[in-house]
Amino acid sequence: MKVVTKGHLYELAHFENPDHIEAIQFIEKHASPSLGNSLLTVHDGTTDEEVLAMLIDRMQYLQNMFPCRENAIVITKLEESLMWLNKRTADRKARNVEGTSYS
Repeated sequence: MKVVTKGHLYELAHFENPDHIEAIQFIEKHASPSLGNSLLTVHDGTTDEEVLAMLIDRMQYLQNMFPCRENAIVITKLEESLMWLNKRTADRKARNVEGTSYS
């Protein structure tokens, strides 16, 4: 893995052909003080939640093919991670600070 833009853009090498690269672009937002600290999208991209959902699906697929305790634990931890991110979003929405730079 290569960090291109910390927190936002990554390059992942293929396993059998490490010269082949996949880019993963996360959404990048910056606070806009002129708009009451609303967050403006600088670069569109995916979210942590989407990547976790993809990994959960992949691990469930692998678990169906090659069941083992370790895969089951990974699935549980990924699902837990996704739950916490969704809780954070729900809490921010409840406080009316979702989409802003306020905590």
